[in-house]
Amino acid sequence: MSEKAKKPQKLKARLPRGFVDRSSADIHATNEMIEKIRGVYELYGFDPIETPLFEYTDALGKFLPDSDRPNEGVFSLTDDDDQWMSLRYDLTAPLARHVAENFNEIQLPFRTYRAGYVFRNEKPGPGRFRQFMQFDADTIGAFGVQADAEMCMMMADTLEALGIKRGDYVIRVNNRKVLDGVMEAIGLGGEGNAGRRLNVLRAIDKLDKFGPEGVKLLLGPGRKDESGDFTKGAGLDDAQIERIEKLYIIRDDGRRDYFMFMQDAELLSDDQILVSQNRMPSQIDVGQMVLGNPRVLELFLELFPESEMLKEGVRELQQISSLVRSAGYGTKRIRIDVSVVRGLEYYTGPVYEAELTFDVTNEKGEKVVFGSVGGGGRYDGLVSRFMGQPVPATGFSIGVSRLMTALKNLGKLGQKKPLAPVLVTVMDGDVESMGRYQRFTQALRNAGIRAEMYQGNWKKFGNQLKYADRMGAPIAIIQGSDERAAGIVQIKDLIEGKRLSGEIEDNAAWREARVAQETVPEAELVAKVREILAAQAEDRRRAESN
Repeated sequence: MSEKAKKPQKLKARLPRGFVDRSSADIHATNEMIEKIRGVYELYGFDPIETPLFEYTDALGKFLPDSDRPNEGVFSLTDDDDQWMSLRYDLTAPLARHVAENFNEIQLPFRTYRAGYVFRNEKPGPGRFRQFMQFDADTIGAFGVQADAEMCMMMADTLEALGIKRGDYVIRVNNRKVLDGVMEAIGLGGEGNAGRRLNVLRAIDKLDKFGPEGVKLLLGPGRKDESGDFTKGAGLDDAQIERIEKLYIIRDDGRRDYFMFMQDAELLSDDQILVSQNRMPSQIDVGQMVLGNPRVLELFLELFPESEMLKEGVRELQQISSLVRSAGYGTKRIRIDVSVVRGLEYYTGPVYEAELTFDVTNEKGEKVVFGSVGGGGRYDGLVSRFMGQPVPATGFSIGVSRLMTALKNLGKLGQKKPLAPVLVTVMDGDVESMGRYQRFTQALRNAGIRAEMYQGNWKKFGNQLKYADRMGAPIAIIQGSDERAAGIVQIKDLIEGKRLSGEIEDNAAWREARVAQETVPEAELVAKVREILAAQAEDRRRAESN
């Protein structure tokens, strides 16, 4: 007895981990946001370019791991000539390759922006995806920190163009020379300590997540989390850790506070100026270096007098502070903060981060500060890797997906859905009738009115109106055989009809209300549809203003 042939199993539909499908609403919201960002970038004189999703792996930067199969952190494959290629990790390294490859044709300074997806081969988690969109702006070929100051101003203007008001964001600025200078001052200078320096910076970057005690453990022997997993620390001794801790101070409520290098008095009162001219740094408690202290910059220099690199970084921060203040950007918008750490190794000078300061509710129902939505810095060595000559560069990247979440929390994005198309219904399926319906549809489209002809089973007219209701169609166009013979069409105002059906109970009131269905000659179809759409738009405006 032969066995029955097994039925082939259906393929299981499943989304790869760390990736998401995007809905129509998300795509429209993203496009709305990108157009606002693009408007600011172009106002500043930046122009677009586009680079491919794949790059040769060695072009993506020294921050990638050295491995026989370079697939840690990036998604990689081999080309037919056995060369490794990887999906781009960010948009900056591909730009550096593009500039180097086209250097003789590019006019410097080269000011450009790019938007696109980047890919991270990392463990996915809540809010952490393997594919996400970034929107970058960069200036190549500008040596002075005025280019960095302009980037910070453009970041501030971009956030405000998106509807984030002053006080709900801050652009925080530091300098890798300051951070590296502190490393130098505690004995971690030189190439031999590059790995330990990176571990120290990664520890400092965990301040928001683990707090000062957690960071202290990561700077020292290491930290064990609640699950028992142990993270090895940077191995600094107590004296080194104490000096590192001068990069930040902690308020009594446990929230992070900042050193701010600023000389403007807009945030100061007499009782805030805690450090007088005759007090020496050795007598000053770091906890007394409050926001707005006019001597913090000088004091910080005196706390680390042995590092020339730190002095250079501080001078650059002073210049940035002066430039942005001269342009009218006070410390409520752009703020110097020496605890800012940008993780990528290719940053060589000023680094900056756009942080949203308002509270949101997380998935656990807890109130948390939203945090960073973008950042960048100076990367003078990245293009030079290909060139063998100095090519200065600076730029920043906005995390589009993360910022979109913030804007939705603020009610600044995705509130207005695109108007659904006018639906041309189908009453008869013969070729001549179908041709007329299609002609109506094209006439509306040619007039710039979004329209579609019903493509489902036309024999059940009730299903067509249900379809129109589900998609939110504002108008339905109806023509049966009698109307076709008379050369007329019925135009049904579905928005007004829905309102009237819910509000009006007697026939007299219905007759006095705005007409929800009209019959017009075919030649007047477009004009009447325009008129009804304009009335609906006016109703929406009135509803929004009330």
